[in-house]
Amino acid sequence: MSDVTEGRRARGGGAARRAERTAVSFETAKFISRNIPNFEVLNEEALQIIEYNAETVLEEIGVNFVENPAALQRWREAGADVRGERVHIPRGLARKLCSTAPSSFTQHARNPARNVDIGGNSLVLAPVYGPPFVRDLEGGRRYATIEDFRNFVKLGYMSKWLHHSGGTVCEPTDIPVNKRHFDMLLAHMTLSDKPYMGSVTEPSRAQDSVDMSKILFGSDFVDQNTVMTSLININSPMTFDGIMMGALEVYAANNQASIVSPFIVGGAMAPVTVAGTLTQVLAEILAGVAYSQLVRAGSPVIAGAFVTSIDMNSGAPTFGTPEASHITYGTGQLVRRLGLPYRSAGSFCGSKLPDAQAAYETANSLNMGLLSGVNFMLHACGWLEGGLVSSYEKFVMDADQLGALHGLAKGVSVDENAQAMDAIREVGPGGHYLGCAHTQANFKTAFWRSDVLDYKPFETWEEEGARDTATLASLKVKKMLADYVAPELDAAKREALEDYVARRKAEMPDAFM
Repeated sequence: MSDVTEGRRARGGGAARRAERTAVSFETAKFISRNIPNFEVLNEEALQIIEYNAETVLEEIGVNFVENPAALQRWREAGADVRGERVHIPRGLARKLCSTAPSSFTQHARNPARNVDIGGNSLVLAPVYGPPFVRDLEGGRRYATIEDFRNFVKLGYMSKWLHHSGGTVCEPTDIPVNKRHFDMLLAHMTLSDKPYMGSVTEPSRAQDSVDMSKILFGSDFVDQNTVMTSLININSPMTFDGIMMGALEVYAANNQASIVSPFIVGGAMAPVTVAGTLTQVLAEILAGVAYSQLVRAGSPVIAGAFVTSIDMNSGAPTFGTPEASHITYGTGQLVRRLGLPYRSAGSFCGSKLPDAQAAYETANSLNMGLLSGVNFMLHACGWLEGGLVSSYEKFVMDADQLGALHGLAKGVSVDENAQAMDAIREVGPGGHYLGCAHTQANFKTAFWRSDVLDYKPFETWEEEGARDTATLASLKVKKMLADYVAPELDAAKREALEDYVARRKAEMPDAFM
C-alpha cells in the first residue's frame, strides 16, 4: 500500500470520526441499573426507633384527610378510628395495607424501546417539574409560556441521559388554568416518545390524562398496563387534601402509578432534627401508600420524599445541605424495608443563576440521589431558584452531568478486558498507553465525556471567546432545538388526541384561578 493511499485512508478516518461526533443523535440511554451499593446512615436500632415512632404518630396523633368523605369512609371500613377529618390508624394497619403495593413496575412509553422499570436497582431520571418562571441567557427571567413548555419537552426528548419526559416541566401561564393540562399532555404525547406524567391539579384533569392515554395507547392496553407516573404531594405536616387524593384515586383505580411524596422543608413543615423529620416522613408515606391500596390493592405507587431545610435567618429553603442528605439516605433505607420504589433528590439549588452555587448544590443533590437508592428522580435537570424557575441553560448542563451518574452507577468491572493485563505487559516500565492495542480497542467507550463542558487548552478557549459554561450551554440549547425532529406518531391517533382536546376545552369557560 502506497504512502498516498495510506494518507487518504487516515484523512478519511478522521473525517468519519468528525462526522460521527457532529451527527444529530436521538439516542437515549437505558434507565440506570445500579452496580454499586446504597449508602446507609441508619443502623438497625435507629431504623426500629423511627419505625416505632412513625406508627405511634399514626395511632395517637393521626393524619388529616380533608374535604374527602369517601376517603374517611374507606378508612372506617379498613378499621381506622375516624374523628371528624382526623384518621387514627391502628399500629400495623398501614404497613399491612402497604404490603399489596408492587415492589417494582414497568412504565410503558409509546416507543417500547423507551420503557422504564421503576424499583429494585433501577434509577429513572426525569426533568424539572412545576416552575411558573423560565430563564435563559438572552431573555432573562420571565413567566413561562406554552412555547417554553414545548421547548423543554423537545430538549428532554433530545437529551441522551434523560429517560422520562416528565410532567409540568414549566407552568404555561398563557393558557387558562383549567385547560393548560390538555396542551401539556398533548406536547408530551406528540413531541416525545418517552414516558410522561399525568395531571394532578384536579381529579377531572387526572381523568382527562387517563382518557388521552387511552387514545394514545389503546383502552385495553391502559387497562392492563401502567403508562403514567404522577406526583401526589402530601401537605406536610400530615394533611392529605381532597384535590391531590382525588387525583390519586383516579390513577389508582385505573392502575396508573402515583408518587406519594411528603413535601418537607425542615424547620417549617417538619422538625429541625433528622430523626424527627424521618419519623414524620415515614408516617406520611405509610398513610398515603396505604390509602392508594384501599382504593385498589396492587396499584403501583412510589414512596417519595422531597427534602430541603430552611435558612433560619431568611426563611428561604436551602439545598445540597448535609441534613437533607441524611434525611434522603435514611428515607431510602426505610422505604426499602417497606419493599417500595423510592422517589427523591434532583438538581436542587437555591441559586438565581446557573452559577457556581447552582453547580455545588446540584452536584451534592444528584450524587446524594444516586447513593441513596432513588428509583425515580424528578427534577433531575433544569431546576433553578428553589424550584421557581426552569432554566434552559441549566437544563442542558444538568442533563449532561446525568451521564456521570450513569458512569458511577456502573461500578467497577473486573472482567478480562477490564483487568488490562495485556496492556500492562505490552507497555512495560517507562512506556505509555496511548498507542497500545488495549487503548485503541477501548478508547471510544473507556471514559464518560461531557458534551457541554470545555476542556480545551487556554489559548484555544481564549481564541473562541473565553466562553463560560452558561454561554456554552446556551449554544447547546439552540443547536438541540434547531436539530429537533419529532418522533413519528400515527396520524389517526394525533387527530383523535387533538379532537379530544378541542372538544373538552369547548365544554368549559376559561378560568385563570
